[in-house]
Amino acid sequence: MADLEQARAAKEHLRTRLKGRSDVRGIGIARSADGYQLQVNMSHEPGPDLPGAVDGVDVRVRVVGTIRASA
Repeated sequence: MADLEQARAAKEHLRTRLKGRSDVRGIGIARSADGYQLQVNMSHEPGPDLPGAVDGVDVRVRVVGTIRASA
């Protein structure tokens, strides 16, 4: 169970860890049943290098595909 402050700190660590990856579309904080978790939006399923947790905060992956501007 992570509180909001833990999730914010873990988000920054995860952002640094994933910096430069072209498959990452966004990193955010989402509510979970018992607190907060990190959510990573990706263009496709990640490989095994994506962590399941950062600093004790669970990481959830959401595949959103390619993001394009709409007219």
